[in-house]
Amino acid sequence: MTRARILIADDHVLVAEAFKTLLEPEYEVVGLVNDGKHLLTAAIDTSPDIVLLDLGMPLFNGIDAGQELKRLLPKTKIIVITMSEDPEVAASALRTWASSYLLKKSASVELKGAISGVLRGHSYVTPVVAQKLMDEFIRDPGQDRSKKLTQRQREVLQLLAEGHSMKEAAAVLNIAVRTIAFHKYRIMEDFGLKNNADLVRLALREHLISES
Repeated sequence: MTRARILIADDHVLVAEAFKTLLEPEYEVVGLVNDGKHLLTAAIDTSPDIVLLDLGMPLFNGIDAGQELKRLLPKTKIIVITMSEDPEVAASALRTWASSYLLKKSASVELKGAISGVLRGHSYVTPVVAQKLMDEFIRDPGQDRSKKLTQRQREVLQLLAEGHSMKEAAAVLNIAVRTIAFHKYRIMEDFGLKNNADLVRLALREHLISES
């Protein structure tokens, strides 16, 4: 019997290795990656059945990487495993590209159950987040989400908030430094930001970087 193939994406090496140890008796772990860029490359190379995806990864965060991965490999199921209990993040992921949403503090039996369910075509949301989804989007749906970053702005903001210079960000994205400067200027203008600390706070709010 062919075992399901799982790719693990988490920038904390010990966490990724713990997941591998937990799952290898039942599944084939085809790789461990620690940033969103390498995730996309590894996924295309290995065509996994399931990707375990942390949201707070460098270079290309898990939210955007998950969306791009679903576009490239629509049959691959994505299970989010994160520290974020934010219902808006969970709702966005589940609506567009994720099959399940778990917290890193979830029990191992919960992860195994989610994987088993996803392989049978089901979805799973950890109870804490499921309750917050109900509270946020059924009982109090009226939130203002009018201001949106473009995909390129999200990429630029993440790299700058991670501490990369504009030259380094340009090299990662393969665009001109002046283009990075333009996007930075537009972000600061559109969101009323005054300095780099404000940029970091915006990146945290948009879940492009994590506080840890």
